[in-house]
Amino acid sequence: MADLDERWNHNIHYHPVVLGAVPPGCHTALDVGCGEGMLTRELRAVVPSVTGIDLDAPSLELARAQDDGVEYVRGDVLTHPFAPASFDLVASIAVLHHMDTATALRRMRELLRPGGVLAVVGLPRHRLPYDLPYVLAGAVAHRWHRRRRSYWEHSAPTVWPPPDTVADVRRTAERELPGARLRRHALWRYSLVWTKPAA
Repeated sequence: MADLDERWNHNIHYHPVVLGAVPPGCHTALDVGCGEGMLTRELRAVVPSVTGIDLDAPSLELARAQDDGVEYVRGDVLTHPFAPASFDLVASIAVLHHMDTATALRRMRELLRPGGVLAVVGLPRHRLPYDLPYVLAGAVAHRWHRRRRSYWEHSAPTVWPPPDTVADVRRTAERELPGARLRRHALWRYSLVWTKPAA
């Protein structure tokens, strides 16, 4: 197993997107689909109280073994009894495509306090030939990064292909999270960042 500090893959590459979205004065954060807890540990370095939730028991066992001050919960974020408006930050990486997009975004929106931030990094389904430039750019970026580091393959369950294109996610976000910022990224990912209006 690669050293925790040396692991790299397309999802880890975009951890800085989430870390850069942490709002000032953030006290509580939720990592949806936390897996082995890599992002939760990075969040814990800057947020006093961090919770990770995941359905995959083996991944959570690995996360809990790190003894990192994070609370790990085995469960489904859509049904787990978190109180509404519990978190200043709700984050997820490579998880949204495991759920119905609109339902998941509504649930994560509900869990945010007013002024809190939702930060999502997701995998889109490519729509060819329209997305061909992004697919090719991703292949070039992947090869460049692979020359500098080895690729770590996680053991968590996967869903492929993702159900939604970037256009699908954009339409859903416009409806559920007015004003959200959606960006495409080189390594076949997109990010969605939204601040919940203050009450």
